Amino acid sequence: MTSYNRRRFLQSASALGVAGQLLRSGPAQSAVSKWEPEKGASLRLLRWKRFAQGDEDQFMANTRRFTELTGVEVRVDSENFAEVRPKAAVAANVGAGPDIIIATNEDHFQYPNQLLDVTDLAEYLGQKYGGWYDASRDFGMFQGKWFAIPTGASGGAIVHRKSMIAAAGFDSIPQDFPGFLKLCKALKARSKPPGLALGHATGDANGWTHWLVWGFGGRLVNEDNSVAINSKETIAALEYGKELYQTFLPGTLSWLDPSNNKAFLAGEISLTMNGISIYYAAKNSTDPNMKTMAADIQHDFLPIGPIGKRVTGALMFPAFIFKYSKYPNAAKEYLRFMMEREQYEPWQAACIGYVSQPLRAYESNPMWTSDPQHAFYREVVKTMRHDGYAGKLGQASAAAMADFVVVDMFAEVCSGQQTPKEAAQRAETRARRHYRM
Repeated sequence: MTSYNRRRFLQSASALGVAGQLLRSGPAQSAVSKWEPEKGASLRLLRWKRFAQGDEDQFMANTRRFTELTGVEVRVDSENFAEVRPKAAVAANVGAGPDIIIATNEDHFQYPNQLLDVTDLAEYLGQKYGGWYDASRDFGMFQGKWFAIPTGASGGAIVHRKSMIAAAGFDSIPQDFPGFLKLCKALKARSKPPGLALGHATGDANGWTHWLVWGFGGRLVNEDNSVAINSKETIAALEYGKELYQTFLPGTLSWLDPSNNKAFLAGEISLTMNGISIYYAAKNSTDPNMKTMAADIQHDFLPIGPIGKRVTGALMFPAFIFKYSKYPNAAKEYLRFMMEREQYEPWQAACIGYVSQPLRAYESNPMWTSDPQHAFYREVVKTMRHDGYAGKLGQASAAAMADFVVVDMFAEVCSGQQTPKEAAQRAETRARRHYRM
């Protein structure tokens, strides 16, 4: 179970310039309950394991404040992205487990009938905080009702070492696909290769492979959910992806979500696609070498493909309540409390940009302008595409996502197991099993 260390958090918050913001968030501001917790209620929550320490510290501080105000004890367990999905599925199947789960992307669409209707809570938050982004509605609604509360999303930017980019002969990250490939080849030639995950990395591998498919004009399915992955656009993306892979540090075929963070911080790679967690770790390290690296880390937008416009995916973090919970009111009240400004903005500030807001009002959070490196992540949810684009999210898209159809397609080509045409055909077959068309 995760624990909270107040001194450690205040030290990191001060370094980030958010301490004053936290001091404004007094308990009285969120003391009025909207959903009265049941007598004797206690809650258990499972969420993804933090990539930024400030996230965990402030999340637990907010949870602790909720308990102080309501008397409702909340146990918080954290697991890696890859572990949350199967544990959530088991809870749905057996009808027992955590009351609340904060999962990833559309996992919850695999068991919508097991989840509590939270339309009243979602409408309350939307009305109070400027409305939900379209992507938030995509992930939060099923058959006209809200069955999850999006808590935010982690988006990817190009994270790179400025000095290494300059040494390779570039002033900045090229914003077109040919130029980006040329940069990556130059980095490899100087033994400072890039590295993008190609294992079953829920966030990182899905992020860049879908970006390439979309950038070339491809898609998993059409608007009517008919499978469309086997196309000339997808094959072009696979051909480009294979060339790009030739510049990578060896071993990326087995990389999971933490892998590129570790490789970057170890100095093994010069460029990757990631959230802000790499920068966060270097900036807040006590190691002088890491501090030096932090000053050299820069971020940039993902390059634009042949379609001529910027497209990006992100890892959404939906919170949902199981119907089997004995304390549904307490669970709703907990989520309300955590999403209110007095709690949400300090938590988001402590994440320093790793989590982009699902509600429009939080675009004004001062943390977005406190460091120029944060700005690349402010509009992630506002501009994101979901991985089931251009169709509708549902059980089919959730199953295809969990099956890593698109990621495996790229891995098969990059490893030489399949030609681009063969891999696209196999991906089509796998996708059809889920979409049943």
